[in-house]
Amino acid sequence: MDSSTNSLDEASADGSTDYQDRTSMMEVRLQAQEDEITLLKSSLADALRRIHIHDKLLPLLKQQLIAVNPSSARVLNQVSCSESSSSSRRFSSSAAVDGIPLSAGSPRVRRNSEKLSNADRQRKRLDKKAASSANLLTRSPSLENRAKELISNAGSPGSRRGTYSQGQSIKMFIRGRPITMYVPSNIQNYDDLKMELPLERLELDWVYGYRGRDGRANLYFLPTGEAVYFIACVIVLYHIKDSTQRHYRKHTDCVRSLALHPDKVRVASGQMAGVDKDGKPLQSCVHIWDSNTLVTLQQIGLGTFQRGVGSLAFSSADSGGFLCVIDDSTEHMLSVWDCAKETKVAEIKSTNEAVFAVEFNPSDSNNIITCGKSHVYFWTLSGGQFTKKQGIFGKYKKPKFIQCFAFGLTGDVLTGDSEGNILTWGKSAADVKTLGKGAKETYQIMRQTRAHEGSVFTLCTLQDGALLSGGGKDRKIIRWSADLAPERECEIPEKFGTVRTIAAMDEEELLVGTTRNAILRGTFSDGFLAIVQGHVDEMWGLASHPSQSLFLTCGHDRQVCLWEAEEHRLSWSVSLEEYGLCADFCPNGSTVSVGLNTGRWVVLDLLTQEVISESVDGNEQLSVMRYSPDGNFLAVGSHDNFIYIYNVTEKGRRYTRFGKCNGHSSFITHLDWSKDGRYIMSNSGDYEILYWDIPGGCKLLRNRSESKDREWASFTCVLGFHVMGVWLEGSDGTDINALCRSHSERIVAVADDFCKVHLFQFPCPKLKAPSHKYDGHGSHVTNVCFTHNDSHLLSMGGKDTCILQWKVVGGNRWDSKDKLGSASSTSTSSLEPPAS
Repeated sequence: MDSSTNSLDEASADGSTDYQDRTSMMEVRLQAQEDEITLLKSSLADALRRIHIHDKLLPLLKQQLIAVNPSSARVLNQVSCSESSSSSRRFSSSAAVDGIPLSAGSPRVRRNSEKLSNADRQRKRLDKKAASSANLLTRSPSLENRAKELISNAGSPGSRRGTYSQGQSIKMFIRGRPITMYVPSNIQNYDDLKMELPLERLELDWVYGYRGRDGRANLYFLPTGEAVYFIACVIVLYHIKDSTQRHYRKHTDCVRSLALHPDKVRVASGQMAGVDKDGKPLQSCVHIWDSNTLVTLQQIGLGTFQRGVGSLAFSSADSGGFLCVIDDSTEHMLSVWDCAKETKVAEIKSTNEAVFAVEFNPSDSNNIITCGKSHVYFWTLSGGQFTKKQGIFGKYKKPKFIQCFAFGLTGDVLTGDSEGNILTWGKSAADVKTLGKGAKETYQIMRQTRAHEGSVFTLCTLQDGALLSGGGKDRKIIRWSADLAPERECEIPEKFGTVRTIAAMDEEELLVGTTRNAILRGTFSDGFLAIVQGHVDEMWGLASHPSQSLFLTCGHDRQVCLWEAEEHRLSWSVSLEEYGLCADFCPNGSTVSVGLNTGRWVVLDLLTQEVISESVDGNEQLSVMRYSPDGNFLAVGSHDNFIYIYNVTEKGRRYTRFGKCNGHSSFITHLDWSKDGRYIMSNSGDYEILYWDIPGGCKLLRNRSESKDREWASFTCVLGFHVMGVWLEGSDGTDINALCRSHSERIVAVADDFCKVHLFQFPCPKLKAPSHKYDGHGSHVTNVCFTHNDSHLLSMGGKDTCILQWKVVGGNRWDSKDKLGSASSTSTSSLEPPAS
């Protein structure tokens, strides 16, 4: 009896829950239909208002025109007669729209051609008649000015520039979908709001990461004590002893290649050939620049290199007068350039296979070597023409890849291949018996030396003739004598990946770039420590500590990393079973929650890095984690369209399910808590803006206008009245990945899909708001976040695996929050930032 009763109770409870869910969804759909009807009425009323203004204006224009030119009276009478027949029809429907707010439109309103076809036809007729009236006025400039004045005066009362009252709303459109924005009560005249550039600006302070996973020969040591390397669109000059960075930032897309001039001062760097936000190609080129001053000296081959620059090399026999380039086109074009004249000397198709490296022979600038998939080519340049000889493998097994090569002191060419061998190449007399009397000399393997397990990724020749090699699977660095006898070896830690490239600081100390995007410094005797670290796959999760200069990142590489912003270093890193997509710190700063791609989320202790709590919500990826300001609740936004709410106790160490917000019709993208910790504002993948009463049972607030004056503890939602201005004309809804308001509430940073970071004033509720725009990322910017005191902004790229730390300069960060509060309470018609 008891069991059956319990079953009935459970069934009844389930049915009640389903009924509430369906009711909530129907309420949301009803609200969307009401929005569309309001838009239709508003547009029709606007068209009728313009017609009414036009009809009132014609008598005034007629009087003015007759006063100046009496002969024009007959023409005007004809125009009036042609309009009289349609005037009665137009205004017969005006009573149907009485009381409709005429200012409910938006600068971005796109008219629905099917629903508003009659209004559109009326507007077209009106435009044609206005044009004919304007033609009558061209004879008298003073009369034309008077007409403009009359139009301006006639349009002011009750028009779109009229005063907003309580309950007023405006709309913006994304991909044809109307989004209603309710105007706060303290704004009396929306059209008079002035959008200005923020007083604050950004300066690039630090770059976290290194492109080692797919880079080659991209790490050098300068006489200034700096390591030069690249990631994303930035070339970093990192002073190893002083722990400072300088940045070369003239590239417009991801840097792919690097070469150091024989003078150890000039640097050549090549980039990819990408596209801008409009799909127009960005021309690739090579920059030659001064590493002391960071001044660009030459720009080589602008628009010449298809898909980008894959490999670079300076000549050394003639003190670096020439530059050799391999582009990333299908034919991998090989070209030689005169650096001083910036002119092309010669060009030839290299091969359809991948090319990994190119170098001039150090003793002869007319000899060039390239290597790559299943080949090593020896090129001779004479009279502007190339001749090619292919390396003959003969009795030796032909490897799948020739990964790298170097020159010995005797002039021999040494190659490292995918079989783990170092091959010594030399010239050999032609085999006349086999190839005939006309055969010429060939390049053949003179010696094969077993070096590593797996590929030999890099070879580096030292000044004393010794050779360094870096291995793949075995992660070893081996020092060889001039005659290829092994002398010393060491193994780098597994967590850093395998050896990608080696740069010698001196005869003992080395820099090692690894496949897991780390740069190590050390010696054979003392081992190696990381001086540069970064993620190795796409990143999305970013959060800043509430009271310290710490921030946390997570991404598809399953790593969760805690960084020290002031010290510019990695504090700790832990590896998870799934990859993280979002994170947030508990307000007390002792724990951090990380949302994963499987619906699971974990809570980590910042001191021990241990998982202290673990929960699962659904089976789809989580997109946002957000604590309430008092730390009593945690909101978890999921791709299953729900927001899960948890009670938080024991200082962020214990979590119990409180409820679930059900009402979104697409996946959750962003959410924020109100300052009193009672309400949530959320965005979804189909551009909804919904509000929730959490203590009231995670209830959907159907009347969204009630939330127009609510204050928010954070502002990361990309859709909302206060951030309308961050959207560009024609945006498709995915162009902005994230935004973050500063704690001072003066500025908002935006991460877009076109590799840019923007800085707007806050609030910025008007379209086409001006912004400061910053380059540096080489792929879509996935997230932005201010540090706890607004001293820095952090931005992370997706595929470029790069974290940029920007210093916030200008403005008045420290007391601006109080000024904004007093200004907003007395504001009437302006959202301009208070004077600094």
